Amino acid sequence: MVSMHVIEHWRNAPRLTSLAEFFERTASGLGGAPDRAVPTVDLGLLDFDLECAVFSDTHRRLWGPFDKHYFASIPYRLEEECRIGSSLLAFGLRNWARTRAPTKIYTLGTGTGCLARTLATLGGGRIETLCCSPTEANRTAFYAKRSSPNAHFFHGPFFDLDDERYAADPQLQQFQDGFDILMEDTTFQMYDRDRLSQLDFITPRLRPGGLLVQVQKLANRDVELYQEHERQKDDLFKSRYFSPTKISDKRDEVLNTMDNLQVDLETTTAALGTFFRYSVAIWNSGNFYTIVSSNARQAILDFVSLLIEPAIPPAYCHHSLPAILIDTEAQPLATALKWRSSHPMTDALPRLLAS
Repeated sequence: MVSMHVIEHWRNAPRLTSLAEFFERTASGLGGAPDRAVPTVDLGLLDFDLECAVFSDTHRRLWGPFDKHYFASIPYRLEEECRIGSSLLAFGLRNWARTRAPTKIYTLGTGTGCLARTLATLGGGRIETLCCSPTEANRTAFYAKRSSPNAHFFHGPFFDLDDERYAADPQLQQFQDGFDILMEDTTFQMYDRDRLSQLDFITPRLRPGGLLVQVQKLANRDVELYQEHERQKDDLFKSRYFSPTKISDKRDEVLNTMDNLQVDLETTTAALGTFFRYSVAIWNSGNFYTIVSSNARQAILDFVSLLIEPAIPPAYCHHSLPAILIDTEAQPLATALKWRSSHPMTDALPRLLAS
């Protein structure tokens, strides 16, 4: 149980105070947009995988203003969104087939909720999604391209979604009994360094056998190595989309504050170990990581088996993946973790056209 003192601390955190204007301006399309080019997915890095291509095609149509900024800011995060999104879709549909009930997915603090809207759209009633954001412009973008009645939005920070709110709000009551998948995308680092309390708040909403998927930017005890990864991000990737002035302005306005609230891999792993029996790093791009956690071994194995290999140039990935962070001796993941093979789009073409 997270104390009211902690909640009040989060309510006065940078995301809702010093950074609020930046997010509102960027989400409104009044600033923060790439001024050199708009990012597009590199299907070659995804091995022209059909499932990823289908997800990407729908996902791109549902972008709001903030999505252009976000995917231009993190190296190959767009390809990762399509890789992980297609796997979340497949995992959700398999769960629906097994239970004959809609899979419930909550993406907390994910801007315009583009991922949630894409999953709900492609799920066709078999997946119900919820996302949240304290930024009014993200709410506007969500409903401008909602695309599916099975996608839902809560206007507020993640910690305002407590038991009382789920019970009182007719739009949220269907989520009272929890979620099959929770996704936290660079949200915690906007509020606090206390990962234990943040996880303590959200993990009770995870159903037995469910998954927590996190995209995190992590600090590094080797400060020079952290800065080297930042230079690679800014000089080799972001410079394709943003002018040097824009990169510098964002660093001064936003990143220096966010950096102070990051934790390192060891700290986040220790926090996850308090709540989960298994955690696996499934993507790395410089200082950014995707980590999936669960108390169900089979859920981890099933989810990883739906992922193709990370879609990122080797120079940006600094770990051998998948990397087990938390395991058990009694039922180890060991060598059972395996990516799936890609399903090239050419396999779906008539034989004559494919040749």
